[in-house]
Amino acid sequence: MTTFADLGLSQKVLSAVTDAGYTTPTPIQAGAIPFALQRRDICGIAQTGTGKTASFVLPMLSLLEKGRARARMPRTLILEPTRELAAQVAENFEKYGKNHRLNVALLIGGVSFEDQDRKLERGADVLICTPGRLLDHFERGKLLMSGVEILVIDEADRMLDMGFIPDIERIAKLIPFTRQTLFFSATMPPEIQKLADRFLQNPERVEVAKPASASKTITQRFVAAHGKDYEKRSTLRDLIRSQEELKNAIIFCNRKKDVADLFRSLERHGFSVGALHGDMDQRSRTTMLQNFRDGQLQLLVASDVAARGLDIPDVSHVFNFDVPIHADDYVHRIGRTGRAGRAGAAFTIVTSRDQKFTDAIEKLIGEKIEWHNGDLSALPPAEPSRDDDRSRRKGRDRDKDRGRSKRHQGHKSDIGVDDNGAETIEAAPAPVRAESVKQERKADNNKTHNNARNSRPYPANDDNRERRRYRDHDDGPTPIGFGDEIPAFMLITANAKA
Repeated sequence: MTTFADLGLSQKVLSAVTDAGYTTPTPIQAGAIPFALQRRDICGIAQTGTGKTASFVLPMLSLLEKGRARARMPRTLILEPTRELAAQVAENFEKYGKNHRLNVALLIGGVSFEDQDRKLERGADVLICTPGRLLDHFERGKLLMSGVEILVIDEADRMLDMGFIPDIERIAKLIPFTRQTLFFSATMPPEIQKLADRFLQNPERVEVAKPASASKTITQRFVAAHGKDYEKRSTLRDLIRSQEELKNAIIFCNRKKDVADLFRSLERHGFSVGALHGDMDQRSRTTMLQNFRDGQLQLLVASDVAARGLDIPDVSHVFNFDVPIHADDYVHRIGRTGRAGRAGAAFTIVTSRDQKFTDAIEKLIGEKIEWHNGDLSALPPAEPSRDDDRSRRKGRDRDKDRGRSKRHQGHKSDIGVDDNGAETIEAAPAPVRAESVKQERKADNNKTHNNARNSRPYPANDDNRERRRYRDHDDGPTPIGFGDEIPAFMLITANAKA
């Protein structure tokens, strides 16, 4: 059996690894570390949660034991797609580099430039950053990239596939051509591989599992639901309550707006929940993530900012509130559970319009995913919501308004002939005043509102419960357009000319 001592790491690194409680390397570590120590370019592909970060942190620590960094001239550069991943890599350097005297600089957004400038002035052996903040410092004249010996591009497929290509190309031109380049990712589609080859020189490909494969320790299930958001939220709540072994869970949404809406809904229903998405400031994101790690929050509703590389070892469940549009994202999402050989469970809520996405997921991972409590065809008919009744009432009110408007428009001036044969003009009636229209509409609305209150399914004195249901928006979609009120000026008819 291969041990870390067999990989060629320095004694300082081996001591830190032993203190951390690790003795046997994972397959990606055993395959990549020897080539990295030989200063070969590497394209590493492995399932998420298999220790790819240590695959480049440990050999970098061994290689950096010789030499010192100069002011504003980092020796190594690590690029990450998100702030959270960058901070996580910095934590790995602190853990495994405790026997080294290396300066590690973290350049991410949401932190003042002044603090980061001071670290760069001291000289950075390791520079960990997101591409945008790195270029900001370079353009301000705070960085010289000519001393970079090792370039690491973590989560390579996402870095290249999601708009970072121009930044990566620019950064690659700023650092020496003789650098060592390391790519690591859980997925590497052919079109992305072509782009990666532009940055690698005679790379060693280390692939310990087929691309885009999910860990066998994760139990995957599809959950059928009707398409409206409030029905999906109800399905999710029932699913969470039914999991007896749920310790904590990450719930993924496709949009940041949905993250905020689902967070508020779960909070109102009494769940211990937090939210994480890209529009939050860095302090809030860091605090929320740390609270989830420390067990102060049971549920974390997140966008795909949390899907890539975040190492929270003991996540028991992952729930996909939305089916990911890109099948690769599914692999990364469910990879937040079942890490380091632990068992995990992943549930994905599926509606009728998600069929093509679920087909793409099954094709990518090469297996069929079982349904939890029956597929879409087994769903009971959708129950009409109170908003459906509200919409029908609004439709009837609009029909009445159109009828009134047509009657007003029908009173035009008439031209006739008197007994002597002369033309006569019959004046049109006065236009309807806006104030009278408002009063008439108000009376109709009051009548409709009273009827709705009398027919509601709750006791008449349960006003608080009624208001909570309305605020939660879990009982149906929100109104569209003008709602119950139509501006009075739209009901005023024009004067007819004689």
